[in-house]
Amino acid sequence: MLYFEKSQPAPDCLEQEKLKASGDYKCGCVLDRLKSDFKNKCYICESKAPASVNVEHFKSHQGNKDLKFDWDNLFYACAHCNNTKLAKFDDILNCTDSNHSVENKLNYYFNPFPFEKIKITVNADDNKTLETQKLLNAVFNGTTTLKEIESDNIRGELLEQIQHFQKYLTKYFKDTNDAKEKKRCLKKIKEHLSSASAFTSFKRQIIKDNPQLLQEFGSYFLN
Repeated sequence: MLYFEKSQPAPDCLEQEKLKASGDYKCGCVLDRLKSDFKNKCYICESKAPASVNVEHFKSHQGNKDLKFDWDNLFYACAHCNNTKLAKFDDILNCTDSNHSVENKLNYYFNPFPFEKIKITVNADDNKTLETQKLLNAVFNGTTTLKEIESDNIRGELLEQIQHFQKYLTKYFKDTNDAKEKKRCLKKIKEHLSSASAFTSFKRQIIKDNPQLLQEFGSYFLN
């Protein structure tokens, strides 16, 4: 889970739709704005360009129109994550609030081999962090037979991404590289570490856990 800054002000149509008996919170430019703000990624699992997109209410509205049409409560999620979260995880870290430090409180571990599961650990023991950990472990490893299949598909995408990323990390340090090839590898590494990349948190974790890699590439994503 990464920090994403929500664009402001809220789309005008939300206030207009809120006044209607059956208003639509997906009105006007809402979908395009969310797609842009969240880099066309599910904010929970970080899959890129998900095939099924939901406008998710970060805090379940349960008929509360203020929450239902609140721009700051509308997030961009894939169907798998939205259906896993629902109202069961209503007190997690907010990735659009810089004060929640989502990128410092969670660790993402995945051995890039078939059939491996994902392990999320934490660097803090507050309730929001622990609830976020539970949600992420449920998302990536599944909670029902159907969701286990969906999780396995997500891990398959992650496996490919990590293998591509590791390929460029390995090539970057080869002593047979000329300056042009090293520059090309660095460009690819920076792309993988950007917030717009798929599963960025897992790639950044690889860098964080290796002192030499952190020294070489940490400046591309650490403030």
